[in-house]
Amino acid sequence: MIQKSMNPNKELALVFPGQGSQSVGMLSALAESCAEVKETFAEASRVLGFDLWELVSSGPEEQLNQTEFTQPAMLAAGVAVWRAWVGRGGPVPAVMAGHSLGEYTALVCADAMGFADAVRLVADRARFMQQAVPAGMGGMAAILGLDDARVAVLCQDAAQGEVLAPVNYNSPGQVVVAGTAAAVKRAVEQAGAAGAKRAVILPVSVPSHCALMHPAALRMGERLERVEIHHPRVPVIHNFHVRMETSAAGIRAALVHQIESPVRWVETVLKMATDGVDKLVECGPGKVLSGLNRRIVKDVQTLPVYDPDTLQQALAAVGLE
Repeated sequence: MIQKSMNPNKELALVFPGQGSQSVGMLSALAESCAEVKETFAEASRVLGFDLWELVSSGPEEQLNQTEFTQPAMLAAGVAVWRAWVGRGGPVPAVMAGHSLGEYTALVCADAMGFADAVRLVADRARFMQQAVPAGMGGMAAILGLDDARVAVLCQDAAQGEVLAPVNYNSPGQVVVAGTAAAVKRAVEQAGAAGAKRAVILPVSVPSHCALMHPAALRMGERLERVEIHHPRVPVIHNFHVRMETSAAGIRAALVHQIESPVRWVETVLKMATDGVDKLVECGPGKVLSGLNRRIVKDVQTLPVYDPDTLQQALAAVGLE
């Protein structure tokens, strides 16, 4: 919870990763020194009806990497790091954002949505997304070394009447595409001739953020109507349109559009920097976003927080010992 007496740090932004940052054993070191970690996972476990911390700690990896388990696990991980940050005097940021699923984490940490509600919501989100496209029928691939316009042309050429589109604008020269499995395979095969340095099919079961997710978006629209949403205590930049929303209706609409629309991460980070942010703290396992952020804004200090050492380093960077 954000206390009213906590003044925001105008030069600080907190960001939260989505799927892809999970790993068996994540946050284990932080859990040893920060009780908030296991407490947060215990809260999520009560909602879900199974031991989420046991899955995160011991695996199996194949289960953790299934969308229906990954999404609640990543939500809990980001909220746990945020609670550890606040519990040690970490300042409230001027703005928050999350990459795809991480947007839900940001909304929880901004007090726009209750944690238990969000756990149920992302579990349903994962189920809706998985059910929207039969297993094996969709895919995603990372295209490296092409600018955004060339990736769009590659998608047009490889689609051949099927769904294929850029869906994650992660950093300059790193764009993820999604669509039918056959179209994604063609894009990877044609990427080299188009000038890409590398193209890799990603090990995912859901083609996120493309038109194939429209059925999931419709179901999420209905589901979100049953979730209580408040005015965020910290502004949250949404993936869909790179703007903040303050009303419950606006937040719901942004979350619905997000499922079938690209994650505009480059624009999100550039907006933060333009608005005066000079420190970006990534709350969650690993440092995927920190690597992307450094390529987007080289003069902004980027600090991942996922264990006791990185937590201490980030607190020191904002003036706390």
